[in-house]
Amino acid sequence: MKKLGITLLIIAIITITAVASNQGTASEKYLRIHIRANSNSLTDQSVKYEIKDQIISHLTPFIIECKSKSDVISVLNEKTTEINGIINNVLRKNGFTYTGKMVVRNELFPTRVYGDFTLEEGFYDAVIVELGKAEGDNWWCVMYPPLCFAEAENLTYKSKIAELIQEFKQKYIKEKV
Repeated sequence: MKKLGITLLIIAIITITAVASNQGTASEKYLRIHIRANSNSLTDQSVKYEIKDQIISHLTPFIIECKSKSDVISVLNEKTTEINGIINNVLRKNGFTYTGKMVVRNELFPTRVYGDFTLEEGFYDAVIVELGKAEGDNWWCVMYPPLCFAEAENLTYKSKIAELIQEFKQKYIKEKV
């Protein structure tokens, strides 16, 4: 009986270690982007999407050339001042008195499920755009690899990022098969 208990304990430890290792690996390969609105007011949420469009439009030509997550992070670090300028210009243009900023950091995120794709809870490197108090709902996607997801009501495929995702899938998924 004692041997069975020890065997079960060893199996449990191995299983927990394997699950933890897989989660760490998954979180290491993704670079998330989160744009956190000042609040959930209609105007704060609306400007969040305008800022998202401006950031993606500005960064796409640079990021599409990147071959790794570290390449993307290097581009982001080089472009931080430009992106912060874009964020604050959009806010000023729309009459907001608060400012925003972009940072790249590692944060704990909850599990997110979209269709067949799941990002498990864990620490992820992320591009964080904080607008004002950053207390409102956020928009997010995966910046690297370029796999964007959105809530069904916000899903729009008539964008440059959707085209880039399709190109990525055609180029890299076919090569792996």
